[in-house]
Amino acid sequence: MTRYNFLRRNTTKYLRLGKKRKKTQRWKRPKGRDNKMRLGFRGYPKTVSIGYTRDKMLRGKVENKIPVTVRNVNDLAKIKNENIALMGRVGNKKKIEIVKAAKERKINIFNVNMDKILKEVEKKTEEKSKEKAK
Repeated sequence: MTRYNFLRRNTTKYLRLGKKRKKTQRWKRPKGRDNKMRLGFRGYPKTVSIGYTRDKMLRGKVENKIPVTVRNVNDLAKIKNENIALMGRVGNKKKIEIVKAAKERKINIFNVNMDKILKEVEKKTEEKSKEKAK
């Protein structure tokens, strides 16, 4: 079954509930006496229920593989066939090192556009070399 994004009532109405601000979107069960969402009326957002649970085999997996968080170059060694790499919260300098090492080892990092990062690094190095030449 596909993942469903459960939204709080009136998230499309108020900024503090998540209108145009995904970080503030948080699920809270509707509890009002006459709340149409709680009663399950058509045209209102779905509420959390047992039927939306993922299969046990798929829980906690990304593309049917077990995710491994990569925070440094050494963490790339942990990745095997049944794993998928996810970039952790890392600074730009370390991110570039990890991406270069992953490219050499032919490891794909799921949540990072590796080609885009490498192109940006090449542009910056070219600009710096041009400035030094002046």
